[in-house]
Amino acid sequence: MELLRSLVFVPGNRPNMLERALGFNADVVMIDLEDSVPPAEKVNAREVAGEWVPRLRNQGHRVMVRVNSLDTGLTRDELEALVSSDLSGVSLGKAESPQELQDADELITSLESAAGVEPGQVKLIPWIENAPAVMDPYRMATASPRIIAIAFGAEDYTNDIAVQRTDTGEEVYFARAQTAVAAHAARVACLDSPFVGFRDPDGLREDIRVIRQMGYTGKFAIHPAQIDIINKEFTPTEDEVAYAKRVVDAFREAESVGRGSADLDGRMIDVPVFKRAENLLARMAAIESRNG
Repeated sequence: MELLRSLVFVPGNRPNMLERALGFNADVVMIDLEDSVPPAEKVNAREVAGEWVPRLRNQGHRVMVRVNSLDTGLTRDELEALVSSDLSGVSLGKAESPQELQDADELITSLESAAGVEPGQVKLIPWIENAPAVMDPYRMATASPRIIAIAFGAEDYTNDIAVQRTDTGEEVYFARAQTAVAAHAARVACLDSPFVGFRDPDGLREDIRVIRQMGYTGKFAIHPAQIDIINKEFTPTEDEVAYAKRVVDAFREAESVGRGSADLDGRMIDVPVFKRAENLLARMAAIESRNG
């Protein structure tokens, strides 16, 4: 599963903000051509993004773009301008069926070939953000081998089902949970909507606590102040790492004498607990590798 903790949106029509992004510590810089760009600026954003994708990549960033949905008629031109060896992936919103994602895959494949890019390099992150997608997230997540994650979009989802978005989030609980389960079934990362209260760090931490328990592995940011919080909250703590190591050691010792479980601090350690500890340690190793 891809290490995708923090993905920060940067409006594609704002060179000054893209300049700031050179110093961001996000796992992915996501140049946005969709919701944060007004209609009159769409073409300009595409051109600006074309200049900034290689600049950000040359500074060591993993760069993706969120393109406009297929039904806008803008997607092909955006991809034609941006698919290159510097582009790591494409985020696609408002898709309603696996077929739309397969169509996007075919388009990207043809553009990779035309640009001399290694086949399959440009990954795909679809958004689960309307009722049809929420009813079929597993097939959406497995529609293309390019898909490395699916993202839940709370704002568009609540708009689609005509309910108010609230701070407590009862209205998105089912869709959020369904998306997470589908992502894990498909063995891809699961990403959550941005937390819109960018001046409320404690609210962001609490939101992440909730979604981590659902199985989310990362979250989008809309402000640079959110990046470090997201990275920290999706990184195992020292205590969690230390306990995971004890679990692994205890289970392996039990296995060495022919037992299928171990006793650690009065708690039974069996295969699922052992595997969970191994997964946590593997995630920590990936984070340490990324941080150098």
